[in-house]
Amino acid sequence: MSLPTLLTQHIARRPQRIALLQHIAEQGSITRAAKSAGLSYKAAWDAIDELNNLAQRPLVERNVGGKGGGGAKLSAEGERVLRLYQRLQALQAQVLEAAEDASDLDLLGRLMLRTSARNQLHGKIREIAPLGCNDLISLELPEGLLLKAQITHDSTQRLELETGTEVVALIKAGWLDLHPADAQVTTGHNCLSGTVEQILDAEDGPCEVRITLPNGQTLCALAEPHRLKTLEMTEGKPVQVQFSASHVLLGTPL
Repeated sequence: MSLPTLLTQHIARRPQRIALLQHIAEQGSITRAAKSAGLSYKAAWDAIDELNNLAQRPLVERNVGGKGGGGAKLSAEGERVLRLYQRLQALQAQVLEAAEDASDLDLLGRLMLRTSARNQLHGKIREIAPLGCNDLISLELPEGLLLKAQITHDSTQRLELETGTEVVALIKAGWLDLHPADAQVTTGHNCLSGTVEQILDAEDGPCEVRITLPNGQTLCALAEPHRLKTLEMTEGKPVQVQFSASHVLLGTPL
């Protein structure tokens, strides 16, 4: 099975994050791998979450809180992606030689989109249903998880969306609402069930909550400490994540 187009493009434009896979394979620890890759521990977690979410299967398997900040190893899929990255490195010199001018590389860099949205989930369009001047897009994530995005019909046409199109769903961390596992779902909202993987306290402001979905993808939500206390939210506890379909943005490869 070939790699998803979006993951392949990520490999080409974010070499430092992909190189993290090599360090994880060598070090067997997220903390040590982050140091070797020149990343902070938090940035390493973010990179792993992003890579796992864009892949069809998780690339990194980890044990939170192990010696040295948590043990980690590459999955079989991760080893395959690493081999691809190593082949891309061999081709990089040829690409640089082919560029006629340094401005060529600057142009390519500007065309590669980066986003501030913490949650980037890879999936495929399953259905497009008209909803007035909008469209309700049903998106299938790995292992059959579903979510919906509401975008304008003009956006559907501009992005050339159709059934089977690969997209990335972008959701800001502040748009996710945490609820008990048995909470009633708000009408019209997406609802994904998962497990609290980690809670990162902030000195001033909301806490960062990482949630693992059943398919291995990860969500990052923001919640005030008093809200987490009210929910009795702790690591390892099941949680329900709700968010409006209008808060899901869709992106496609250029």
